[in-house]
Amino acid sequence: MAETEQDALDDVETLEDLPPSAKLVFKVLEYNGALTQKGIVEESMLSARTVRYALERLERIGVVDEDVYFADARQNLYELTEPATEVTAEDGEASCCAD
Repeated sequence: MAETEQDALDDVETLEDLPPSAKLVFKVLEYNGALTQKGIVEESMLSARTVRYALERLERIGVVDEDVYFADARQNLYELTEPATEVTAEDGEASCCAD
């Protein structure tokens, strides 16, 4: 019994725990809807590497979905999941980007 149930709960990452770049990517997707990685880079003015890392973190906590971009199958389309939109609507913008 190396890890208790409480330890597992403590390891759960939320949107508030993410770095500012991931929060910015979240907001860009919230305001603009589904975008490719290139679109997120253009809108956020972050580097491609930073956007990639932010998307990985957002996917890991389940607030972003990745889908095929049919206009160019070499790219992916990223959009917020439904629960993420509901959570931000309940908590307000300050909960995501405070500090």
